[in-house]
Amino acid sequence: MIAYLTRRLIQAALILLGVSLITFALLYLLPADPVRQIAGRSATPQTVESIRQQLGLDQPFAVQYWRYLTNLLSGDLGRSYIQRSEVSELIVARLPASLLLMVGAIVCELVIGLSMGLIAAVKRGSATDQALMVGSFIGVSAPQFVVGLLLLYVFAVKLGWFPIGGYGTFSHMVLPSLTLGILGAGWYSRMMRSSMIDVLRQDYIRTARAKGLAQRAVLFGHALPNAILPVIAMIGIDIGLFMGGIVVVESVFGWPGIGQLAWQAIQRVDIPIIMGVTLVSACAIVLGNLLADIVTPFIDPRIKLR
Repeated sequence: MIAYLTRRLIQAALILLGVSLITFALLYLLPADPVRQIAGRSATPQTVESIRQQLGLDQPFAVQYWRYLTNLLSGDLGRSYIQRSEVSELIVARLPASLLLMVGAIVCELVIGLSMGLIAAVKRGSATDQALMVGSFIGVSAPQFVVGLLLLYVFAVKLGWFPIGGYGTFSHMVLPSLTLGILGAGWYSRMMRSSMIDVLRQDYIRTARAKGLAQRAVLFGHALPNAILPVIAMIGIDIGLFMGGIVVVESVFGWPGIGQLAWQAIQRVDIPIIMGVTLVSACAIVLGNLLADIVTPFIDPRIKLR
């Protein structure tokens, strides 16, 4: 276990290094000038050049990246160009809201997706199966802002069941969590369906049925624990995706998470915040995958860490 964790942590460090290098290079090549955003339209060329020198943006790419990397190793994510605050403080302030939304979204997508996949596998080839798979395809293909606006119009504007936006209560979390859950449920339902169909063909399932076990006992006691294993890896990936990929949903619902922080930074070309959110999301993806790999052997002892 120790050797496995050491190897994975080394791999994670190399992945994060690559993510930081690629992201920094892409931001360096952007045609937009962050100094102009800071100085304003009426700034003189002398003022612009002075700000550029103060921020070190007049240095070559290698010098800028090396300085950022050395600061990063000491835990310094830099300061926001626009808000003039530490990036780490801004991210920490927004992180609880994003974590709360992430948990709600994962619960929604698991409940919806696993239920759809289980029903579709049991009723394989029927009209119910086809309808559920069409629904999952629509859920996967639908843009986030379309689903979010549709839910807002129906449940907030027309029915008045939930607030239009904001943060602070359970009712504020329902619609954004459901929006992300619907989009993710399609992947889970298709994965669950194919996995469950494969498990239901196994000899031990036929043996359990031959012993006279009820359908519910066969499905939930024998088939589901084995069919759900591929889903665990997807949950690990979702942890990272929700941390950095909920920009649109947070903007639609006015949710004060790091996704909204990243969107504001992109509009203002605030490079330190963009870098910080990207690295936090990359860390979440790496840790989520590692956690999924560690937890899986405890669910199924036949799987060993190698």
